[in-house]
Amino acid sequence: MKASEEHKKYLKKLKWNTLKVIFVQILILILFITIWQFLSDHKIINSFLCSSPKKVLETTINLWKSNDLLIHVWVTLKEILLSFGIGTIIGIVFAAFLWWSPFASKVLDPYLTILNSLPKVSLGPIIIIWAGANQNSIILMALLISVISTIISVYVGFSHTNKNSIRLLESFKANKFQIFTKVVLPSNINTIISSLKINLSMTFVGVIMGELLVSKQGLGYLINYGSQVFNTNLVITGVILLGVLTSILYFLILLIEKKLKKDW
Repeated sequence: MKASEEHKKYLKKLKWNTLKVIFVQILILILFITIWQFLSDHKIINSFLCSSPKKVLETTINLWKSNDLLIHVWVTLKEILLSFGIGTIIGIVFAAFLWWSPFASKVLDPYLTILNSLPKVSLGPIIIIWAGANQNSIILMALLISVISTIISVYVGFSHTNKNSIRLLESFKANKFQIFTKVVLPSNINTIISSLKINLSMTFVGVIMGELLVSKQGLGYLINYGSQVFNTNLVITGVILLGVLTSILYFLILLIEKKLKKDW
């Protein structure tokens, strides 16, 4: 009975701490918006260069009325989801292959390190020549930026799985597939989730860089067009919309994390 009461108190404390964190996060956002608007209203900052929350809201409403908002958001979201999904699958599968074959991992290790250090953005013109000035170039750019880091981070997690657990299964004559599915994969759920978060941020970078180069739609295009016509409101609106999109996808990953931890 006492244990049950203690557990209830612990859960209540945990819930309260979570609520406090959310409250402070929201408070910081509200303070930032309020201070930004205050500085703009009182001419402390140049609203032409820095815009303001009111102008961002007006720009968003105008985009909505012209039916451009959903089109640009959907184009960017589709490219991100495609790149993120393909990159995650390739990264995890390739990391599993490297864990499966120590010889291959030793051979490919320096190449992965070199590829990860290359400035992929500088390959933009070549990617456009290879894939064409279309959505394929954007997805390819995002994959080049995100896949290598995913492979490396997931493989490091796989290779540092508890050796005693692996030896225990080996003593029961378990094959490599059984070891991978019963020990290696479940033990690295946190590593995979962390790589998903990194992959998401890297995918955003790749997609936006690709849109800046070739796209005629999407949030990256809005930002690029706004900078060309010196429309700071449009640029900052595009950046904020990207932040909102990132936040939504980030919280979806957190939900996936809770689901995976519960199942595994």
